[in-house]
Amino acid sequence: MRYSQEIIEEVREKNDIYDVISQYVSLKKRGGTYFGLCPFHNEKSPSFSVSRDKQMYYCFGCGQGGDVYTFLREYNRMTFVEALQELARRAGVDLPEVEESPEEKREADARAVLREMNKKTAVYFHCLLNSRRGEKAMEYLTNRGLTPETIRRFGLGYADIYRDDLYQYLKKEGFSDFQMKESSLVTIDSVKGSYDHFFNRVMFPIMDVNQHVIGFGGRVMGDGEPKYLNSRETLLFDKGRNLYGLNYAKRSREQAIILCEGYMDVISLHQAGITNAVAPLGTAFTPNQALLLKRYTNEVILSFDSDAAGVKAALRALPILRENGLRGRVLSMKPFKDPDELIKAEGTDGYRKRLEQSEPGRMFEMIVLYGQYDQKDPQSRTEFIRAVAKVLARIEEPVEREAYLSAAANRFMIVKKDLASLVEQYGLGYQYEKVNEQYKKKPVTQEKKAEQKEEQQNKPQRILLTWLTEHPEIYPAVRPYVSADDFLTPLYHSVAIMLFDQLEQGEGVKPARIIDQFTEVEEQKEVASLFHAHLQYETSPEDRGKVLSDVVRKVRMASIEDEMNHTGDIVRWQELLSQKSRLQKLNIRVE
Repeated sequence: MRYSQEIIEEVREKNDIYDVISQYVSLKKRGGTYFGLCPFHNEKSPSFSVSRDKQMYYCFGCGQGGDVYTFLREYNRMTFVEALQELARRAGVDLPEVEESPEEKREADARAVLREMNKKTAVYFHCLLNSRRGEKAMEYLTNRGLTPETIRRFGLGYADIYRDDLYQYLKKEGFSDFQMKESSLVTIDSVKGSYDHFFNRVMFPIMDVNQHVIGFGGRVMGDGEPKYLNSRETLLFDKGRNLYGLNYAKRSREQAIILCEGYMDVISLHQAGITNAVAPLGTAFTPNQALLLKRYTNEVILSFDSDAAGVKAALRALPILRENGLRGRVLSMKPFKDPDELIKAEGTDGYRKRLEQSEPGRMFEMIVLYGQYDQKDPQSRTEFIRAVAKVLARIEEPVEREAYLSAAANRFMIVKKDLASLVEQYGLGYQYEKVNEQYKKKPVTQEKKAEQKEEQQNKPQRILLTWLTEHPEIYPAVRPYVSADDFLTPLYHSVAIMLFDQLEQGEGVKPARIIDQFTEVEEQKEVASLFHAHLQYETSPEDRGKVLSDVVRKVRMASIEDEMNHTGDIVRWQELLSQKSRLQKLNIRVE
């Protein structure tokens, strides 16, 4: 679809970038910019910035950047048109009916086909479960205590023992081999033939928050491996950005969301009336899943298995929750293995009581440490106290650190003054470690050297574009000496054409409008980095003039030399030589 630039601008202007991104990322104001943990890479210190003035975001850690459209495209894996439509709905803008481009139509059609195939597959698996062929699978589920209503609510199903059963069904439904291969439901192999990804398994349809089937999980019937198998990633399915059961949990009136380990844990809790439970999709809990939860809650209660693997998973998940602005608590399952066992033994009320008694994340970490040391042995006891102090020292917020310090001293019978002294000692060490982290250098490869050389050549162009963006008032002083054609790097040349045009119009610089003209996400990132940079220069007008003259000279000199290398006109060559000579005396004055 090709929407007019006027419509694109109208939708953008009615969707403040801070308001949109803050629904996904926890942001805190620092000066005139908002900062948070980047949703596109793992980090402990916020380097993801959002500028309301420029209506842009940029991560100084991974280089991701762009406008509000870019963010939705990258975060939600949308096309530009889908992002535009989403933002238009959000702002109450009625979009005109327009035709799709061939590429947009192909992608939209591929998504539609995949959604329809997933839907038909889920219905087919559910029908098989309720047929004679699915008797063993139904027996497994009923033995686990699931009711017909629960089985129907979660759309549970069965993949038959025959290796090409689903393939034959989808083929009859009119889907092509290529479409089935793209869905990851079927493997198309010229040697081995066509065979299903899932067979002889109890099937769990995985839905997104809008109730669309995006993938499947399958539990093997018998002793086969792997025990659980998930769909491979597709246009619709990204394991690290979705959670099982969230389509129901988001409707719960509970303030917290319960994070379990597996599908059956979620289903058992929902059947017991605890409808705020979710689970990762066969992988470890991820930062993107934490950000997804942040849209619906500020607190997550971990309800993992009580074995060593469950404890380890909880210890791994707690920092991820903290780093993404979520409070984490841990429910004790002991002496039972999982939520299903606990509910069968103590009922829903027993489980809810344990929810109320769940331990704050930091305290849980220290309780785990307590069990790892012999408290009767003086040396081991000393090591335990030091370990507790290290946990407390990592708490950056003073009030929170003091609260945990008092609680730990009381709970583990440690003299508070001694513990506080250790915490202060280790805290200084962590601060030093944090400061030094930025100075660690990696070996420079040949590839890196080539990149650095190219960056050095492009640097004056980047600086001048950034300077004109930050201080458009210098444009009249620059205009007599350089034009957009002097920017030799293709991307910078395109930016310069649009930027110079905006400056000529006198309407001010609008970075988001320029970013929109680039369709490739990588290009948008690069352009965003230009507009989100900040220059450091001397404060006096004379010194600024010298720096600006030097940058303009380098840009124009490189342009002249490039033309000299490509021209065979001796007269033009002599003119260019004369221009180079005059450039040496360039002296731009700025206020």
